[in-house]
Amino acid sequence: MAGHDDHGNTPAAWTGVIIMIAASIVGGYFMVAGQPFVGLGAWVGLSAVGVVAGLAMRAAGYGKKPETLPAQRTAPAAERTDEPAPAPAAAGS
Repeated sequence: MAGHDDHGNTPAAWTGVIIMIAASIVGGYFMVAGQPFVGLGAWVGLSAVGVVAGLAMRAAGYGKKPETLPAQRTAPAAERTDEPAPAPAAAGS
């Protein structure tokens, strides 16, 4: 899979994942401390913060950039045209 070499390694992805890992740690602490509803609320709330932070950073331009089509990446600009390919000749003519 030569086209997938970054695996989503962007500041937006890392920020969202780190916040969600912290949410799991905080939620787990409260679960072990005997306050499961506080732990569940902390886990859900902080996970939502992580998702929102990741999406906000992606919207701000810190996410993965849109990829171009493979034909546009490999063909030199002089060879690309915006015209459709000619139709094949009819058989038997």
